[in-house]
Amino acid sequence: MAWLLLCLLILPGCTRFYRRSADKEVYKIIQQKEEAALGQTNAFGIETRYSQRKPDDIQAKEIIEDRMRETKQTVTLADALRIAIENNRQYQLRKEQLYLSALTLTRERFEFVPQFFAGSAVTGQRTPNNEPFSPGFGIFPTPPERPPNSDKSIRVASRLGFDQLFKTGGRISLDLANDLLRFYTGGRSESAVSTIALSLAQPLLRGAGAKIAAENLTQAERNVIYEIRSFSYFQDTFAFDIVTTYLRLVQQQDTVINQHSNFLSRVALRERAVALAVDRLAPFQADLAAQEELTARNSYILAVERYRATLDQFKITLGLPVGYDIRLDEKALTELEAVGLLPVPLTDEQSFLLALGRRPDLLNEIDIFEDSKRRIVVAADRLKPDLLLFADASLVSQGQTDYATFDLNDYRLNGGVQLDLPLNRKLERNNYRLSIISFERQLRTLSLFLDDLKNDLRADLRTLDQSRQSYDIQVRAKALADRRVESSELSLQAGRIQVRDVVDAQTAQVQAYNAATAALVDYHLTRMRLLLDLGILKTQKERFWLDAGEIPKTQEAVTPVAPAVSNQLITPEELFQNDKE
Repeated sequence: MAWLLLCLLILPGCTRFYRRSADKEVYKIIQQKEEAALGQTNAFGIETRYSQRKPDDIQAKEIIEDRMRETKQTVTLADALRIAIENNRQYQLRKEQLYLSALTLTRERFEFVPQFFAGSAVTGQRTPNNEPFSPGFGIFPTPPERPPNSDKSIRVASRLGFDQLFKTGGRISLDLANDLLRFYTGGRSESAVSTIALSLAQPLLRGAGAKIAAENLTQAERNVIYEIRSFSYFQDTFAFDIVTTYLRLVQQQDTVINQHSNFLSRVALRERAVALAVDRLAPFQADLAAQEELTARNSYILAVERYRATLDQFKITLGLPVGYDIRLDEKALTELEAVGLLPVPLTDEQSFLLALGRRPDLLNEIDIFEDSKRRIVVAADRLKPDLLLFADASLVSQGQTDYATFDLNDYRLNGGVQLDLPLNRKLERNNYRLSIISFERQLRTLSLFLDDLKNDLRADLRTLDQSRQSYDIQVRAKALADRRVESSELSLQAGRIQVRDVVDAQTAQVQAYNAATAALVDYHLTRMRLLLDLGILKTQKERFWLDAGEIPKTQEAVTPVAPAVSNQLITPEELFQNDKE
């Protein structure tokens, strides 16, 4: 009863101990595996602002009130990345997934460490004087007969020992048992018996050897490596996605500004057309200008609503309440223009060779392919006969009350070899065939992954070149559009052209400005996508989206490609002609 009360008193503290113990072991495993897989370790934890609180203290009302919060905040791109890492639900889920893979590994490792056990059972018994006494403990020698006139007794049966599984498939167990029987009526007397039992078992065919017996442990170790690589690549992909969404939003901001400027230009055009309609323009020209003003107004409203909808979705991605009124940093576009079009001097073949050794998910696919080979060996082992070598030894204490002294010569020993022929292996046969099919599937998966990777890299390089040319074209188109608008407005004032000509010039100007911004953002995002696909995008760097990056050296020197201009076009003959031998 004293031990029971003590356990009940310390139970709340025990739960905290178990949690800290699990975290300590898991975090240590993750650090070790990160060092092995990535060559570096990063701060890792799955704690949230709710983690240290009791679940019963967290009410639904609190969550509702939290999501109803409203505030105004200016969020830079660096702020967006920090907020997303802290609050994004998918990011937290991926961290927990890595944690759980390491937690599974602790269980598999635990299978191959000594499993200690200890316990006691206390029972009391009262029997009528005319009822024969029954000890009730078949595993111990029969105690002496009950003393005369005794009908009350208490028995304490205790066990202590351990069980150990080896990576060879063998198992050893040691069991120390003690049985104490005391009578309280009919005279004070007691008996005690202690037993030491040792057993060994080692398979010789099926299930023998570390490759087979420790397969689950091996796979669990590798799974943690896979999750670390996957999480590392997810971090880079996640950062890239946040930057992409942010820059697209800034691009939409620029579009809204351009649409608003276009609307103001249409207002001014309508006012001039009305004034000129008195003596220089036909009345329908003023009506046309008014109609175009309404069209521009509607386009501006639609642009605003599209921006607001995208911004609200971005708040959810950041983990912020939708009620937050956030403002983005308009300097992000200015910074992109300042760094210019950073080159990536690689050919298709060189980019593929670089990615082969640097893409974490590709390394996972290669290792999973190797796992599928190993599973065939394990499945084949299950087809073998069972041949088990076993031995048991036990030692019982001497005397009725002496449970601390043993006669080492008075032991029992049992051993032998047990053979079970493989007469029923239908399930094992099916699993073996399944493992071969799974291997061939994984082979095709790996080859498809390589093809998709090479195709993605080729597409990235082509899109990068196309974006460079588009940006060059749109920059020149902006200058032409500005001159065209200025000229058309002067010509309208002089009465030499119609309102439609001015409208066309203003529309072309808005399109050129929007297209130039889109081409600039497209180029930088495509460049980052290419670096991500290569596995060399360093999102840990501060303001990595403006960093030129370090392209690893290839076997063949590469000359940086000069920026393309609009008159450097591939001809249809060059694109479609067959190579001549």
